[in-house]
Amino acid sequence: MSGAEIMEFGKTADGRIVHAVTLRSGALTATVLTWGAVLQGLWLKGVPHSLTLGSDRLADYEGPMVHHGSLVAPVANRISGARAQLDGRELTFEKNHAGRMTLHSGSAGTQAKVWTIAQADARHVVLALDLADGEGGFPGNRHVEAGFEVTGAALRLTITATTDRPTFFNATNHSYWNLDGTATWEGHRLRVAAEERLLTDAEDCATGEVEPVAGGAYDFRSGATPVPGNPPIDHCFALARARRALTPEMWLTGRKGVTLEVATTEPGLQLYDGRGAARPGCGPYEGIAIEAQGWPDAPNRAGFPSIVLRPGEEVRQVTEWRFRRG
Repeated sequence: MSGAEIMEFGKTADGRIVHAVTLRSGALTATVLTWGAVLQGLWLKGVPHSLTLGSDRLADYEGPMVHHGSLVAPVANRISGARAQLDGRELTFEKNHAGRMTLHSGSAGTQAKVWTIAQADARHVVLALDLADGEGGFPGNRHVEAGFEVTGAALRLTITATTDRPTFFNATNHSYWNLDGTATWEGHRLRVAAEERLLTDAEDCATGEVEPVAGGAYDFRSGATPVPGNPPIDHCFALARARRALTPEMWLTGRKGVTLEVATTEPGLQLYDGRGAARPGCGPYEGIAIEAQGWPDAPNRAGFPSIVLRPGEEVRQVTEWRFRRG
């Protein structure tokens, strides 16, 4: 691990050591934790604050910030009814959201686990994690890797996974972004290339319907500056009907002129306005969660892109965050 910048970040409540790995490219500095594969901070040269919301306290990540910056797997987002059919077999999962569905894989999620450092150097780290067959109701002994790499003013995340039994897999990074370092993300300009979005019910679970965004409150194709809470945002935008080549899909620009471009291979982009995700000592709407992923509740929605992973296959999800100053 020549050139790697690794230090102890803290110890979990049950005494396990968590490390922080800092990557540097000159223009960009990123710190990744072995707890939850969390992107703990990201700094662009010339900007005095982190562009993503993090904490210096491991206890915060074990508690209210479990989804801040974390890698969520094996299945991100919601599974309606906390159950799904796979090859004629009904699987049941933890009901950890609204008493009737699974959110972010429940307590079996990778966001609440200590990963190992498989590779590391000055600009690149690969974290690895093994998930046991049946944990949280998800079949298969699965091996997951998360590779972070800084190049110039870009950070790339490559997520891979394999399994020894048919299973579901749909991972995402769950970082919150505020490019101005202010109390809320108010004033940020948002552009999303998606022509459609997935409709949701009262608990923000996909209904199976897909609606064109044209002319509606969620039409961000030409750019808009939404007010936090108006409209409320917790939606998956339909970018494609299948995984494809790395494609720029979203742009976020702060009042101070910093722009984030998000490119991804994934067919969906979940945006969440952060109304219920306050860091300790902070208020709502501090940052926007940007989650490139497969379409939520895909196992229960005919016509949604499949998230089935089978033995002999490898999932490969790539997301790249590209930054510039105005």
